Amino acid sequence: MNRGNAAAPPRRSVVAWCGLALYPLAGALCLFGSSDVLPSVRALGIALSAVLLVGVATRMPLFALVVVVLGTLSAVALQPSNGPWGDSQQVTVMAFVSADVVLARLVATRSSAQWITGVALCVLAQAAAILFFVHPENLIAFGVVALLVLLVACMVGLLLGERRRHAAALHDQAVAEAVTAERLRIARELHDLVSHSISVIAIQSGVASRVIETRPKEARDALRAIEATSRETLQGLRRTLVALRRAEPGETAPLAPSTGLGDLDRLSETTGRDAGVRVEVAVTGTPRALPPDIDLAAYRIVQESLANVVRHARTDTCRVLVAHAEDALLLEIVDAGTGPAASATVPGMGITGMAERVSLLHGEFSAGPGPDGGFRVAARIPLPEAAR
Repeated sequence: MNRGNAAAPPRRSVVAWCGLALYPLAGALCLFGSSDVLPSVRALGIALSAVLLVGVATRMPLFALVVVVLGTLSAVALQPSNGPWGDSQQVTVMAFVSADVVLARLVATRSSAQWITGVALCVLAQAAAILFFVHPENLIAFGVVALLVLLVACMVGLLLGERRRHAAALHDQAVAEAVTAERLRIARELHDLVSHSISVIAIQSGVASRVIETRPKEARDALRAIEATSRETLQGLRRTLVALRRAEPGETAPLAPSTGLGDLDRLSETTGRDAGVRVEVAVTGTPRALPPDIDLAAYRIVQESLANVVRHARTDTCRVLVAHAEDALLLEIVDAGTGPAASATVPGMGITGMAERVSLLHGEFSAGPGPDGGFRVAARIPLPEAAR
């Protein structure tokens, strides 16, 4: 596939240069192929022969414009004549239409310096052709028509150029937003993956340092918990990095292997065993298969909330409610600890990440002191039709 893509540009260049070489031959055949051809047919053939320059006009529109103008002037000067002025008027008007089309392409795709040069070239060439090859009584009419056609070509080129620049700006903005969204997504995943484990490690290391001399068995248990948590976190980081390395360009990398609400029992057990916080999990409604993004987001919200309980709440109990409503998934994590007061609560990375997850799923999120003290995290995530 790469070899074919590499060969495509040279092939297109060959076609473009072949068209340039055939352009004079096509014009000569239109002029001198038959003496009985109507002037209008001859003029149409001169204009259509410029189609052979499409490849050159795509790459070098100014050069293609020069070629078309020279070819048209030569055709007007060399065409067969049937009278003192011949039938050159029809050829003069129709043949220069192709030059105006190439001019529109030049205006749409190149800088102002180039297309201003092209406009000047077309004005001079068409003025010379009209002065030398049009009946004197028709000079004004032909001049006005030629000028109007040229202005239309310039306006069309300007509009196409503006549309092209606008599309490019929208594309760049979309790329920048996609990069930012993916960067934030990776930051959320890494934060949620590591924060809970770091909290457990910090608590267990503090326990081990305090009892290592007086209660060596408890110290050994704490060190084992640190080792197990560290290994689990390292495996999660490895999976994330492997997924990022293997993701194709433009593809969203799966940052976790099918983690979801089905792992809540293991999470609550680990939190109770390693951090000393007893987690009560209550599930209401009829559990159903959730979309992977909603399932992962719900698990991460509970995981980060439990990490905050371990770090800040200074309590040994916590309650997690998972409610499966008909059209939404409801989450509530409440503790009875002594968290910061409402006036002193400043959203950190964890709360910000949870709010971003819910917002991306068009849900509602709140976090703050509970009505009966402690801290409360609540989220409502709407379910798509397929999951209802």
